[in-house]
Amino acid sequence: MASEADDASLLDSTQQRSTIYIIATIAALAGLLFGMDIGIISGALPWIKKTFHIGDVTQEFIVSSMMLGAASGATASGWLSRKFGRKVTLTVSGTVYILGAIGCALAVSPAMLIATRVVLGLAVGISSYIAPVYLSEIAPERIRGTLISFYQLMIMGGIFVAYLVDAGFNYPGGWRWMLGVIAIPAAIMVLGMYILPRSPRWLANNQRRDKARNVLMRLRQDEETVDAEMARIQQSTERNNEGWQLFREDRNFRRSVGLGMLLQFMQQFTGANVILYYAPHILKMAGYSSSNEQMWGTVLIGLVMTLATLIAITFVDRVGRKPLLYIGFTVMGACMALLGVLYAIGLQSHPLLQYGALGFLAIFVISYAMSAAPMVWILCSEIQPLKGRDFGVACSTVTNWLSNFVIGVTFLSLLNVLGNANTFWLYAALNFLFILFTLLLIPETKGVSLEQIENNLFDGNRLRALGE
Repeated sequence: MASEADDASLLDSTQQRSTIYIIATIAALAGLLFGMDIGIISGALPWIKKTFHIGDVTQEFIVSSMMLGAASGATASGWLSRKFGRKVTLTVSGTVYILGAIGCALAVSPAMLIATRVVLGLAVGISSYIAPVYLSEIAPERIRGTLISFYQLMIMGGIFVAYLVDAGFNYPGGWRWMLGVIAIPAAIMVLGMYILPRSPRWLANNQRRDKARNVLMRLRQDEETVDAEMARIQQSTERNNEGWQLFREDRNFRRSVGLGMLLQFMQQFTGANVILYYAPHILKMAGYSSSNEQMWGTVLIGLVMTLATLIAITFVDRVGRKPLLYIGFTVMGACMALLGVLYAIGLQSHPLLQYGALGFLAIFVISYAMSAAPMVWILCSEIQPLKGRDFGVACSTVTNWLSNFVIGVTFLSLLNVLGNANTFWLYAALNFLFILFTLLLIPETKGVSLEQIENNLFDGNRLRALGE
């Protein structure tokens, strides 16, 4: 096997780094589309409300219909990925993005908008499943966290771009342009797919080992490193069962699937997507009454989220996954608690309280972007064994979108039933609970090969010890 010195030398190769990062950038465009779809709706929703004269419940369903489509897309993505491969599945998602975005822009009724957002959600669900899996399978273990965090950076960048688009088209009828513009980067991603290699692990698992080795040589450019990695992959492909059959018959695989689902539940119930989907509404509650104030406040939130993701990229393969999760859940819980206090006091009573609310929102999204946002996708793609990766990641991604749906469809109702302060305190309590879950259940996977994590899982190691 290659020594650490050899591995470090390999990573210093300009050509090798360029190849990896070009491939990762194209694949991570799926994250840009994902982020744009999340962010666009917050600016479009007030104008959609005025166009169709709809109430809170219909607004909630317009927002959350995408999540139902995403859950369906994530369910189908496991089969698509296993049957046709990661690259083809990414191409399919890009094509559906184009169709869904155009359909949303042309919607003539709330029902049509909901239906086309379900179509768009199919693409979101497929891409949110397949992009982290693809990146985890092409990346050297020393920079695997960085590459998957780059996908998260693209999500945050997409949210920021979406907020800029919202601000630029913030006029009657502009919501159609907001929703339709997603088709442009989707078309770029589809074209870029032609230069991406197939996943070497998918190729090996489908008895195409020579092609798998050729792809690894392109990615690693070191024969000794490739031989060692192929040997580990070969060992993983020798398990008899896979997918649903493996889930039924192997308790250890059920543990990793359950952990992946828990991770996605934790990410969603931080309350981050409440802020992303309803940012203008929350800012209006905070006393920012004009549409322009709400839009540019939302742009600020998107900008700080994007910049904060750079923190994750910088530290994920240095300090690890768990320390960032501890910091994130702690700060997010504190911010939600303090926002609840400000709403209980009454934000309209003093301008400083309004600035305080905006500040806590910014700190919250910074904490989310550097912790739960990227770490959960990283961990979910790392903890599943090769023979069960399609099934396991599909289950966790479906959980993400079903949880996302619950968040989107209940927030305005929670505000009406519990009140502003109690709603934010509820999310604060959940964040503090997730600190305990991280301590007891979440493994540290920094610098550990996917195959070693898999061996630890099937050896029956505790979940939090999978990376040891």
